[in-house]
Amino acid sequence: MRRLLALRAGKELTTGHVRVAADALGVSERTVWRWLAEAGRDERAADEPGARAQTGTRFTITPEVRALLALWKGNVAAVQRELAVRAAGRPVADVGTQAGPPPGSGLPPDVPSLTTLHRAIRRDLTPGERAGLAGGERAARKHDVFLARPRGWRNQAWETDHMQVPVPVDVDGRARRPWITWFTDCATNAITGVAITPVHPSRESVLAALRSAVLREEPYGPFGALPQKVRVDRGKDFLSKTVTAAFDLLDVTVEDLPAYTPHLKGTVEGLNRAVESMFLAALPGYARQPRPGKRPSQPKDEALLSFEDFTARLLAWTRWWNTEHRPETLRGKTPLEAWQDDPTPLRDVPAADLWTFTLEDAGTRTLTTRGIRFRRRDFVGAWMTGQAGIRVRVRFMPHHDHRIEVYHAATGRYLGPADLADQATEEQISAVRRARAARSRRLKKDLEASQRQRYAAATQAGPPRRLGALTGAQADAELARSAGTSLSQLALPDVIPPAAPPADWRTPASLAALTTPAPLPSGRDSTATAPDRPDGRITRPITDKDGDA
Repeated sequence: MRRLLALRAGKELTTGHVRVAADALGVSERTVWRWLAEAGRDERAADEPGARAQTGTRFTITPEVRALLALWKGNVAAVQRELAVRAAGRPVADVGTQAGPPPGSGLPPDVPSLTTLHRAIRRDLTPGERAGLAGGERAARKHDVFLARPRGWRNQAWETDHMQVPVPVDVDGRARRPWITWFTDCATNAITGVAITPVHPSRESVLAALRSAVLREEPYGPFGALPQKVRVDRGKDFLSKTVTAAFDLLDVTVEDLPAYTPHLKGTVEGLNRAVESMFLAALPGYARQPRPGKRPSQPKDEALLSFEDFTARLLAWTRWWNTEHRPETLRGKTPLEAWQDDPTPLRDVPAADLWTFTLEDAGTRTLTTRGIRFRRRDFVGAWMTGQAGIRVRVRFMPHHDHRIEVYHAATGRYLGPADLADQATEEQISAVRRARAARSRRLKKDLEASQRQRYAAATQAGPPRRLGALTGAQADAELARSAGTSLSQLALPDVIPPAAPPADWRTPASLAALTTPAPLPSGRDSTATAPDRPDGRITRPITDKDGDA
């Protein structure tokens, strides 16, 4: 428009110029001529051709309106009602500048109509701001623009994460949703290591997945070796002392990403989404993802996979992903082909050394004739014969409390494993687990029964009314059962009563009766009065043991 205005000022503007501008802007020639006329009357119209003329009465979004939008989660009608309530209780204020509501709307003169409010919100707030005021930071982030990292080379960076699968499987007769812990290479999209846990994962799951990711021998495949860095998302398992020590020993940098930034590890997040839509959705028992606010729907009377079968199928899908799947980002190559085409040297670690580095250190112990004492239990091994008296270093896999790995304390040489002595049989362990489960259920039921409170349903405003009546005999019986359980009662405060306070103190009779009488000072006249109080009054006279003043 400025160019057209300059041509018109120099008397060089032609219909051809207007036609070219109309074609470039996608409007008619008549529209361009109208824009030129508006720009002739107001030079500011040339900055935004076709924009609505701004008058002094147009409603705009103010900080007060933004705060109300956040308060009411983006509900524009509720914001308008709140503005009307505020305007009714105060003089006409500058809520926003507008010409006023339509006649007969019943709104105060400084409250915008619903249409005006909607139009101002669309004009003055970006889609990200509108989503953020309605749904918070996570909703606003969906409207942001993110940069893509350079592809890099193999083992330059790995990403790791936990994922709970929406598929229940049979674990010892109970339906549980397993967890997957895996490592993926950012350059080739290859799954370098994976570990499946029937229950919530721990640092043991991370170490098991790390070993499978680093080792390149069978059955782990050609992917692996040591990466330069690993990206984690502040998970306590990935940042535990044991895992970070293993990464330090392997000379791997851990990049701890900020919280709630899944876009910073998009490779593994994309894998989490892909495995659900490409593999998990076809398994029996898959809990289909519901609409927001709804519980997941799960088919009934559907036979669940065993944990062993689920693990086998997931590992088979992992091999398919690495060897046959062709992601769009790899331009027609499989992760295996992209890995083999990359000439970057690999840093391999022997399996024995890797096993040592990924164990938790428990310090040094002395090997005695009973074996090695660890966590108040004895561990023995066949290699200990004739070794009693030496100092050893104990390492163990977290939560694997049946075996430890023993190394020489001075030289670090691996001596051998040691198993738990007098280990219970499987039948004994099962019986103990059943007894513990029954006790836990019984205790939980008792606690819920004792702490459950019921209240009457209310149809009018009033204080909450508790339900549950007791007879006097029931209350006395329950108080009798609980007697003697209070620590303050067990303290027996009346065994040695406290000494009496000084005579010049004004002590209540109820407390004076619980104290022992103070002995009279030697050589003091029994008929003397107590010292005067600071306020000038005389306290009661002190009496002797015969009661004479």
